[in-house]
Amino acid sequence: MLDYYNVAELLSTEDRQIQNSARDYLDSEVMPGIKGWWESGEFPSHLVPEFGNMGFLGSNLPSEYGCPGVNNKSYGLIMYELERIDSGLRSFASVQSALVMYPIYKYGSEEQKKKYLPEMAKGNLIGCFGLTEHDGGSDPGAMKTNAKKDGESYILNGTKMWITNGNIADVALVWAKDESGTVRGFLVPTDTPGFKANKIEHKMSMRASVTSELVLEDARIPVSAMLPESNGLSAPLSCLTQARYGIAWGALGALESVYEDALKFSKARSTFGKPIASRQLVQDKLVDMVTDHTRGLLLAWRLGEMKDAGTMEYNHVSVAKRENVRAALKAARSAREVLGGSGITLDYGVIRHMLNLETVDTYEGTRDVHTLIIGRHITGENALV
Repeated sequence: MLDYYNVAELLSTEDRQIQNSARDYLDSEVMPGIKGWWESGEFPSHLVPEFGNMGFLGSNLPSEYGCPGVNNKSYGLIMYELERIDSGLRSFASVQSALVMYPIYKYGSEEQKKKYLPEMAKGNLIGCFGLTEHDGGSDPGAMKTNAKKDGESYILNGTKMWITNGNIADVALVWAKDESGTVRGFLVPTDTPGFKANKIEHKMSMRASVTSELVLEDARIPVSAMLPESNGLSAPLSCLTQARYGIAWGALGALESVYEDALKFSKARSTFGKPIASRQLVQDKLVDMVTDHTRGLLLAWRLGEMKDAGTMEYNHVSVAKRENVRAALKAARSAREVLGGSGITLDYGVIRHMLNLETVDTYEGTRDVHTLIIGRHITGENALV
């Protein structure tokens, strides 16, 4: 791991072993194929059971439900290594772990936990998280998807947009308003009549990830499919906090990747008889990358410490998501400049990471949204529009 400040010394032996195991596996089994999968717009679904075997899915959830039960720093390091390969792989694992498994664990019944969590940890079942709508975006409270009780069933109607894993999911966690206007979570098997997932094509970002539109037209599910402890918008927002935590670590993996490409290229590429690594402007870009990565790694480590101690709050996560993702995107753009024309080809990972990070910078709250979250927290005032 790129580690200019020896942050690894602050990690436990187990943390480092988990990261090294993940890196070795991903470098040997996944890195060789990622360029082709991204270029063809293919999610490597054959890797899902392997990710389960490696402990990548629901890794920080309790072992009593068949999950690895590692601490949150180890979970973050797994997200780091996945995104060092590609943001789409980390996005798959984040959705599975933080956006589907976590809410089942946090808000589900004991029956739901025992039914879904062990199989999802193994990669035998895939989930997706249906919150965002066409007109919703950063305003999830304006959702139009609704659930009406009909005897021992709920009938769901509505549309969700930009849903990772939608077309490969076995179960969709759909957030909808009940007849009182309260937001509830519903576990909808994707073979339910009235449920349909439409794959979003022609993406120029996250191409090795499945992105979908979910359509529910009188989809009938049993009352037992509702997460009984989900009661209001705070439930799905708490899930986003979990996912943003993983993103804060993952983006640093992408930053490492583009930095390493830029550094290697700058040493090998010569102009006017000298490697471009000797040029002041190139060194300025490389130094910014290392400095931003170092700052971000310290942020992520401290965030993990607080999460393990139970003192992490959503505003703390906003700081790390806001800073680390934008730093990674800035680094990818700078690395593309260092590589010149070579930076637009898939011979290097830079352009792939750069395009992916445009999405990561947007989803789970844009930089502007996180600015407002932090601003409201430190001032006690909602910002005026």
